Amino acid sequence: MHRMTKLAFLQITENVILQRSSVPVLGFFILYLQIFHNPKMAANKPKGQNSLALHKVIMVGSGGVGKSALTLQFMYDEFVEDYEPTKADSYRKKVVLDGEEVQIDILDTAGQEDYAAIRDNYFRSGEGFLCVFSITELESFAATADFREQILRVKEDENVPFLLVGNKSDLEDKRQVSIEEAKNRADQWNVNYVETSAKTRANVDKVFFDLMREIRARKMEDSKEKNGKKKRKSLAKRIRERCCIL
Repeated sequence: MHRMTKLAFLQITENVILQRSSVPVLGFFILYLQIFHNPKMAANKPKGQNSLALHKVIMVGSGGVGKSALTLQFMYDEFVEDYEPTKADSYRKKVVLDGEEVQIDILDTAGQEDYAAIRDNYFRSGEGFLCVFSITELESFAATADFREQILRVKEDENVPFLLVGNKSDLEDKRQVSIEEAKNRADQWNVNYVETSAKTRANVDKVFFDLMREIRARKMEDSKEKNGKKKRKSLAKRIRERCCIL
């Protein structure tokens, strides 16, 4: 990664977290793509970083459901109750997944729901999605259907790694969405449903690690399919060559 670009990104990220940023959303998104999705820059990374598998997670859901709180709890073991970001935040962390050291890249799309073009580009870059609602807010649960539809439209893949997450499980006395109702929706989508609490840290690690496992399994499946196609093409080529010789 070019040193100046890296410094620029770190400064922007710091400003975002401290809510001091005047950088336009589109400009931040372009810089994010340049750093994390640019093959040339990836090639310049140290070999140690390149050798680690990278799993790209996108946080989606209505405002105020706790997407950022879940992310910050996972990243830093801290509960930030009043954090209300207006810019997209990106985080990267090394973790051990089933005995293997990997990297997770988390993009919190807080405040981006009204920017359709940018939102779609975020979805294209993601490999897995945590779709979060608050169990205390029925409207946020209803909104998950819209997010699911948007993701499937962009990804064109009904089997994209996806978890439905009911956050704020510590507020049981204020529950508006029943476990049964949420599980029924997850079953309809053929995805898993997990309830979390960013405040108590209940199941926070679980949702991120479960999603990374889904992403990893999908990558292995895609790799096998790709290798199978190559083998079939190679076999067809050898057959054609033999036919020409005969």
